[in-house]
Amino acid sequence: MKHIQSLKAVVCTSLLTLIPLLAVAAPDAAPAADQKQIADAVMQVKSLINASAPDGSKIDTAPPTPEEIKKYTDMFGRAKKLIDDPKTWNKIPTNITLCVFSPEGAKGKGFDFAMKAVKDLPKFTQVAKNLGVDLNVKMTSPLDMHIDMASAKAKRKASTDVKIRVYTNEKIASEDFKAGQCDGVAMSNLRAKEYNDFIGSLDAIGAIPSYKHLTEAIQLLSKPEAAKYMVNKDYEVVAIIPVGAAYIMVNDRKINTLAKAAGKKIAVLDFDKTQAKMVQKIGAQPVSVDFTTLSGKFNNGQVDIMAGPALIFKPLELYKGMTAPDGTVKGAIVRFPLIQITGVMMMHRGKFPDGVGQLVREFSAMQTPMAYPFITETEQAIEPKYWMDVPAADKAGYIKLMRESRISLTKEGLYDKNMMSFLKKIRCQFDPSNYECSMTDE
Repeated sequence: MKHIQSLKAVVCTSLLTLIPLLAVAAPDAAPAADQKQIADAVMQVKSLINASAPDGSKIDTAPPTPEEIKKYTDMFGRAKKLIDDPKTWNKIPTNITLCVFSPEGAKGKGFDFAMKAVKDLPKFTQVAKNLGVDLNVKMTSPLDMHIDMASAKAKRKASTDVKIRVYTNEKIASEDFKAGQCDGVAMSNLRAKEYNDFIGSLDAIGAIPSYKHLTEAIQLLSKPEAAKYMVNKDYEVVAIIPVGAAYIMVNDRKINTLAKAAGKKIAVLDFDKTQAKMVQKIGAQPVSVDFTTLSGKFNNGQVDIMAGPALIFKPLELYKGMTAPDGTVKGAIVRFPLIQITGVMMMHRGKFPDGVGQLVREFSAMQTPMAYPFITETEQAIEPKYWMDVPAADKAGYIKLMRESRISLTKEGLYDKNMMSFLKKIRCQFDPSNYECSMTDE
């Protein structure tokens, strides 16, 4: 799961990058500031982000358009207000613990990529200095850093020690966050649904047909107008990042229709009630699993069907469950996305200055394009022999079935109705002629 952990750690990095981001929005970057200065600041930030990104995952470094200038001017202006407000400095924590779910632990290509992004944060020092903020970021150990920040204009300074804790068990990471042992946490949105049902419903079956739909959703949800939906009590979602489309995986290619799935054993995550409900609706048998037992049960034939992103295929060696004793491929990945899986970063609101969560959301949304090359590369790296296409004539029926399931699960309270309405609007934005756009039941 190295790619999954790298994507989630990018979310974590967004929170770490908050202080340099605020620095870029120093006093001279006020809403009425010189447009060239804003443009230069944006280009510097993009360049620094790309310094940590692998080839193919760079964000666009073309000069910002007038629309982008307006967007960043607004964001920098709000950040400036935070910097100039003494209450902000009073609430900058002296210690921050960030917890990240990473199945392979503190190792692997993905983790190295994420930590490179963290270690590159000191490069923001000069950017901040150019705009009037003294910033010093130093790695004190492979998973710890110390940040000093001061503003001559505000006549304030603050220091923060950041500790990154890596978890191979997502449930424990979630429990530690809930208990206050983590100030911020990166985990799957499926797991995080218990903290925010609205955002957790983003991963609803058939609700997001493609990555362009998902990008639009993330961009809209990062806007200040959506801030109220990001908060539930002391929990605030500060970043959403794509992990990849989830595909059906079968251990027998003969299971090539929904009717043939009836009576089969299907893996369902033990903490996601929607999965068991959907399996029961098609007459199959749900088998409870978690992230640690999923591959073993599929590869050993204890379950016939499972769902997951292409990103997990090789790390979990799922090809074993699709390979016959004679070496021939008997199973398949069905090339028809069920859901778009996302990861989230959450924080305890009371631990950070007011307004910080919104800025992190906007900054992390800027990095969304970096996720897709990871996903696309991994999907293309799976040999064609493992894929199985759905006949074009059958797709409309499956889309209709997913829609009906989504509506049913929403009525049962398992999906948030506001999120379902929001996602429908995005689908109809891209395809206004779709039959569902004239209907009012979602």
